[in-house]
Amino acid sequence: MALDNDFQSEKNTNVLRVSIVCYSANETQLKNTLKTLMASGVVILSEKLIDRIDIFLVDNGPAGIEREKIKSIFNSLLGLAPPEIKLHRIGNGQNVGFGVGHNQAIDPEASDFHLILNPDVELNADSLSEALGFMREHAECGLLSPAITDGFDKVQYPCKRYPSVMDLALRGFAPGWLRDVFLSRLASYEMRDSMNERVLWQPPIISGCFILLRAGLLKKISGFDPAFFLYFEDFDLSLRAAKVSKIAYVPSVKIIHHGGNAAKKGWRHIFLFVRSAVQFFNKHGWKFF
Repeated sequence: MALDNDFQSEKNTNVLRVSIVCYSANETQLKNTLKTLMASGVVILSEKLIDRIDIFLVDNGPAGIEREKIKSIFNSLLGLAPPEIKLHRIGNGQNVGFGVGHNQAIDPEASDFHLILNPDVELNADSLSEALGFMREHAECGLLSPAITDGFDKVQYPCKRYPSVMDLALRGFAPGWLRDVFLSRLASYEMRDSMNERVLWQPPIISGCFILLRAGLLKKISGFDPAFFLYFEDFDLSLRAAKVSKIAYVPSVKIIHHGGNAAKKGWRHIFLFVRSAVQFFNKHGWKFF
C-alpha cells in the first residue's frame, strides 16, 4: 500500500502539544504523570528538539471534591514549570468522553507533534527525547508507541493484531485459568512474538496510554472518532492512521503505565467496553474467532 506523506507539517512552529483527559483521576498518579512529563519535557527543551510544550489537562470530572483536587494539582504545578512549558486546563463540567476530550486540545495549526497521554503514566527522563528523536529521523513515521511496563516491571503489550470477539472476551473477562489455556492465542493477539528490542513497523493496531503523533496526521484523519465514548477509540485511531502513514513501536521509548483492565472497574466500565467493541466491529468488520 502506498502511504501518503502529506500529513507532514510545513509549519515551523516546533511545538509539542500534550493532552491528558481526566475523570476522577487518582491524585497521586496524576501528580506523578505531570511531574515526570515536565521533567522529560525539560530534556527535549535543553536538546533543542522542541521550542515550547503546551500541556492541556482536560477535566471531564464532576463538580465537587474531585474537581477541586484536579484544580489543586494543576495550580500547584503552575509555578514549577519553566516558561517554555505552558499548562492549560479545560474544565468541561461533564464527561464528554475520552476521544472528544482529547479532540478539544488538538490543534494541528498550533503544533508539530501531539502526545495523547493517560493520567496514570510515568515517563522516563529520556522518553520524549527518544520519541521525538526517532520521529525527526523517520519522516515517514506518523504515529509512535513506546515500550510499557506496569509499576512492578511487568511488560504490557500495546501492539495488537486485529481482534476477534473471542480474543477480547478472553483477555478482558476470562478467569486466569482459562486465559492460561489460551495463552498462545492471547500471546499472538498481543504480538508478543514480534515485540522485542527492535523497532516494529506497522503493527495493525496500537492501544494507547501514550501515543505520539504528527499534528498534520491528526488533521488528516480528523482526530478521534467522537462516536467512541470510552474504549476502542485508540484502536480506531491507529487503523485510520495506518492508511496514510507509518506506525512504529519504538522500544527505546520507555514508560510506566499503572492502569488498565475494564473488568475490575465495575459494571459500568464493562458495559462501556462492550458497547464500544460493538461500535468498533460494526465500523471495521466483525471477526468472531
